[in-house]
Amino acid sequence: MNTRDTQQTAVNRRIAFTTLGCKLNQYETESLATRFADAGYRIVPFNEPADAYVVNTCTVTNKADRKTRNTINRAVRASEDLVVVTGCFASTGREELERNPSLLVVENEHKNRVFEMVEAHFNDEMFDRNAVPGDVFAFPVADRVFHTRGMVKIQDGCDNFCTFCIIPYVRGTARSRPHREILNDVSETIARGTKEIVVTGVNMSRYDDGELDFAGLIERIVELPGEFRVRVSSLEPDHITDRFIKLLDHPKLCSHLHLCLQSGSERILLAMRRQYTYSGYRAIVEKIRTAQPLFNITTDIIVGFPAETEVEFNETCAAIHEIGFSHIHTFPYSRRSGTRADRMPGQVPEKTKTERGEVIRTLGAEYKTRYRKSLIGTRQELLVERSLNGEASGYGELYTPLRVIAPPSGDEPAVNDFIDVKITSIVYGDEPELIAVPILDLPY
Repeated sequence: MNTRDTQQTAVNRRIAFTTLGCKLNQYETESLATRFADAGYRIVPFNEPADAYVVNTCTVTNKADRKTRNTINRAVRASEDLVVVTGCFASTGREELERNPSLLVVENEHKNRVFEMVEAHFNDEMFDRNAVPGDVFAFPVADRVFHTRGMVKIQDGCDNFCTFCIIPYVRGTARSRPHREILNDVSETIARGTKEIVVTGVNMSRYDDGELDFAGLIERIVELPGEFRVRVSSLEPDHITDRFIKLLDHPKLCSHLHLCLQSGSERILLAMRRQYTYSGYRAIVEKIRTAQPLFNITTDIIVGFPAETEVEFNETCAAIHEIGFSHIHTFPYSRRSGTRADRMPGQVPEKTKTERGEVIRTLGAEYKTRYRKSLIGTRQELLVERSLNGEASGYGELYTPLRVIAPPSGDEPAVNDFIDVKITSIVYGDEPELIAVPILDLPY
């Protein structure tokens, strides 16, 4: 079937996507949606009727599994024809999912072929996935279907095998994508008009394609021509080099890292089989903030890991005070069958996990407000994501959300434009909101 025939048959078909879990899943969904849109499919919201629904799943915790099952069930009830389930739960829950004949289950290795499988379904053809080698990097360049930013995948899988984590079993061992393919994708994404490139993977600090390490790759990306900035997605602290830390001063790199900590206790980090110490983590942050005092550090924290004592939990609280994270994603430890932590003695009661999680959330909210308040009076470059009735919103280079109030005489900022702004105030609440004004309208 040629491209024109595909577009003619697909033009009236509606397809809806939803993504659970990580930024890597978000990138892969965006890439799949781009492929369908290019073929003539109409992308509709997930809560609207569609001919096909694609659920890109997560299995990182038991809570993620429950959310995944609920989302799949909702899609099945709404579906007029086909529900595709892909992502990590398609691996761990494959046997359970395949008992439902209305589901098309696609593991991560063949996720990039979802378009061909859906087309085969609608054309009453067979698609033999076993005849096609799996490739976790063979995704088309993602267009701005759901976001103004563009994500580029550089790496997949992980070799760390942390004792609590199931990701190496569902994503496989670490693989680095050839840097020339990455640079080509970044260049094409920029050529499409995307102003923010988000580099994503599972364990990116260990990127190594045999020619470039992680710092070398980022160096090559920021040297590309064009008006754009680069943001690094969630990063493990292991293998972060001084060369990379120095590179963070580059004007095209956002001054923000989501640097996963998980615990402030050295014993707990060792029991988790994390590849760093808290003292080493703290040293990385100190080097970064010596050069950029307002550099934005966000993190993940796990509470209630097996045998975590009150003293060790308090060490994590002390780490939060010491680092001053602007945002903390808090997880209660979730037992995963097949991981070593599931077999560890001293499993912490759920009530204790809940109480400790609430303490971390309270601390996180306090430091989020402190950090955002410290930005009042600073000037930032905002990438506009929404613009309406003289107001615009988006993220500055510190990756904090900003709302811009333009004067009545000014032009309304355009979506996907960079504008220089000054942060003037904060509106307190559950999510403290920073207010800014365009710098061009300020007296010097």
